[in-house]
Amino acid sequence: MANSIPYSILDISPIPQGFTAADALRNSLDVAQHAEKWGYTRYWVAEHHNMTGNASSATAVLIGYLAAGTNRIKVGSGGVMLPNHAPLVIAEQFGTLESLYPGRIELGLGRAPGTDQMTARALRRDLLGSDDRFPQDVRELQHYFGPIQEGQSVKAIPGANTNVPIWILGSSLYGAQLAAHFGLPYAFASHFAPDQLLEAMSIYRELFKPSAQQSAPYSAFVMNVVAADTDEEAQHLFTTLQQNVVRMRRNTRGQLPPPIENLDDFCDPHEQAAAAHTLQVSVVGSLETIKRGMRTWLDRTGANEILFTGQIFDHQARLKSFEIAAMAAQSL
Repeated sequence: MANSIPYSILDISPIPQGFTAADALRNSLDVAQHAEKWGYTRYWVAEHHNMTGNASSATAVLIGYLAAGTNRIKVGSGGVMLPNHAPLVIAEQFGTLESLYPGRIELGLGRAPGTDQMTARALRRDLLGSDDRFPQDVRELQHYFGPIQEGQSVKAIPGANTNVPIWILGSSLYGAQLAAHFGLPYAFASHFAPDQLLEAMSIYRELFKPSAQQSAPYSAFVMNVVAADTDEEAQHLFTTLQQNVVRMRRNTRGQLPPPIENLDDFCDPHEQAAAAHTLQVSVVGSLETIKRGMRTWLDRTGANEILFTGQIFDHQARLKSFEIAAMAAQSL
């Protein structure tokens, strides 16, 4: 449908209990191939480290695998956590990807390390001031992706002249201000950090300055989607994600758990309330319920695009959920 709102997928290649990282990566490709058929605009994978339930740590490598197995859908990072990497390395990786799959590669950048302090040290030894370097690192990347300047001593090959589109990702007002200042598209991680979503969207639009990449503000927000034939079935599948959030708060993360009959058996009411707050930007239910929820959040945010993420234990149920989400988005 040409005039429906663009809808996309953010994936962390979840590893369900009893499965391996290899299974998770194959599942991601299967979802991406189906997403292409169902009219999804982009398929992004997120960098996480030292987490036994996620297989998307080597983001650029995974993007190459997904791009090779699909034909049209844009493939990118949602995001690469820039404090973990030297900008030149990212420019070369994404310049290589863009050279292999022209016009299909996107680079979403985050400012968080996407892991714990010890792992962050293992990734990029010098942590001092890496947060403060984020704006400079973004500018450095743009420089590497642009034309080679006279006398430029350090060049990204591949990378130069590829003009890989950069997005800024965030879960606070900082990213919104930076994206607006640089004139870049912006995506908000409301699937786990909903509190500043509406304020960030409005600040981004208000402060946006046009750039060579983007003449007008363009924003997306991430929404958890768990869709099934009935509301009851979807609520049952959703207990996987609810358990995951509770376990994160307890610091007992692990592989993706199967759904359970009764959440009360797993956690206390106050833990359920905290999880509900974290997961408030979620749509859970049948096609009609999903449609209503999407419309509500689109109206509230004024966003240009929705990025769906869905952590569902059973792979076939996850595929079906993304198919229903596509049908709902097409009808908006």
